[in-house]
Amino acid sequence: MLTYKRILLKMSGEVFKGSKVSGIDFEVLLGLAKRVKKVKALGVEIGIVIGGGNIWRYRDNASKGGPSLDRVVSDNLGMMATNMNALAFVDALKAEGVDAVALTAYPCEKAMKTYVPAKAKKYLKKGTVVVFAGGTGDPYFTTDTAAAMRAVETNCDVVMKATKVDYVYDKDPVKYKDAKKYTHLTYAEVIDQKLGVMDMTCATTCKKGKLPMLVFNLNKVGLIEKAVKGEKVGTLITL
Repeated sequence: MLTYKRILLKMSGEVFKGSKVSGIDFEVLLGLAKRVKKVKALGVEIGIVIGGGNIWRYRDNASKGGPSLDRVVSDNLGMMATNMNALAFVDALKAEGVDAVALTAYPCEKAMKTYVPAKAKKYLKKGTVVVFAGGTGDPYFTTDTAAAMRAVETNCDVVMKATKVDYVYDKDPVKYKDAKKYTHLTYAEVIDQKLGVMDMTCATTCKKGKLPMLVFNLNKVGLIEKAVKGEKVGTLITL
C-alpha cells in the first residue's frame, strides 16, 4: 500500500559530482538511476528536479569584492547546467531500462522537449519518469522553488527533498553539536524561524498548494521506498 503514489524528488546537482571537484561522476549517476528504478518498481509515479550546483551556481561564483557576472547572466548559466544534468540522468535511467524523459522550462529544442504541465502529467500517468530541467525558466528563483512549482502543477502527493543530513535542524548539525532536530514541522514554522532547509518562496508555494514535503538523507539507501509506504523517515513538513 502506497502512501504517496506520485512524488517529486528534488536532488542537489552537487550529488552528481561525487568525489570530483565539479562535473558528473557517471558511477554516481548510474547508482542513483538504479535507486530510482527500485522506487518505480513499487508502482510510484516519479518526477525529478535536479539542481545545477555541480556545474554552475550563482552563490558559488558571486563576487567576493572583485568583478563577477551579472546575476541574470549567472542564473541563466545555472539553468543551462540543470539542462545538462537532466540529459545525463535521463540517459542513465534509460541505460537501466527505465522509461524517462527530460522536460525543460529553459528551451533547448535540439536536446529535449519544452515543459508543459499537461504533457508532464500524461508522461507521469503512463509511468514515465519525468526529469524537470531549467529551474523555473526565470532568474532569481531556486531549483527548490522549481520543485515546489512542478509538484503543484503536476498534482504530486509530496515533495521529497534529498539532503546530506537525516532531518531538518535549527542550525548546521555538522558545526553545532547542540543543533535541534525536528521530525515534524509546519510551513509556518519554517517561515517564521527562517530555517534554511528551503527558500521562503518554495515554502510559500508548498503551503499554498497544500503540498507536504519530506526532507531525508539521500546517502542512506532505501529511505525513499520506506517513505512512499508511509514509514517514518526524516522530517515531514505540512500545513
